[in-house]
Amino acid sequence: MTQDAFAEAPLPLFEGEPIATGARLPSYLRDHRKRLRTRFMQGGAEAVPDYELLELVLFRAIPRQDVKPIAHALLDRFGDFNRVISAPVDRLTEVKGIGDAVICELKIIEASAHRLARARVLQRPVVSSWDALLEYCKTAMSHLETEQFRVLYLDRKNVLVADEAQGKGTVDHVPVYPREVVKRALELNASALILVHNHPSGDPTPSEADIAVTKQIEAAANALDLTLHDHLIIGKSDTLSFRAHRLI
Repeated sequence: MTQDAFAEAPLPLFEGEPIATGARLPSYLRDHRKRLRTRFMQGGAEAVPDYELLELVLFRAIPRQDVKPIAHALLDRFGDFNRVISAPVDRLTEVKGIGDAVICELKIIEASAHRLARARVLQRPVVSSWDALLEYCKTAMSHLETEQFRVLYLDRKNVLVADEAQGKGTVDHVPVYPREVVKRALELNASALILVHNHPSGDPTPSEADIAVTKQIEAAANALDLTLHDHLIIGKSDTLSFRAHRLI
């Protein structure tokens, strides 16, 4: 690897970003960035804490400034790296120093994480990739600040053929329409489905409404010879399975 491998981006990512012509970082900041990048490349993500991983992301968006205070401010506001990259844009802009360039970098990281996790489960048998499926659901939903209801549609071999969001709601409620869920299954020629939704509170314990709507969807599915394999509730750190708890 050459000495210039970690050179700063010479141009701003967005128009209007003020960068002085020929401006250079002070030597102590250049050295810090070089050391941090080297440590990351040699040791991977485990070698750096959340705030330094955020610094690495921020380096590209803010090439001529100490980004450590911004990284700490983001973590103070949202809690951890995952919650920072998945935070709503309007809340990110409330943090001093966060502009379009930073938001773009954060959302690129978020989209990349979702796409990588999705690639590990799409078009693969669910039975043989259950752990990857759970990881995908947690990656996509555990850090959302409002409830989202998703349906995973499977074919006759239990291969995941579609993952679709059926609705978004508030911090403690999301509207779900059983008829639309099974109608979409027929459109996709699916044979089975898995329901997934998150609890922004972090507690995956199902509510009475969760149990009731699951039974309604199960009844509608059975009437059309569709199999409801499970309903997963994604909390902040835990996932609850309706089938494992004998709720379906």
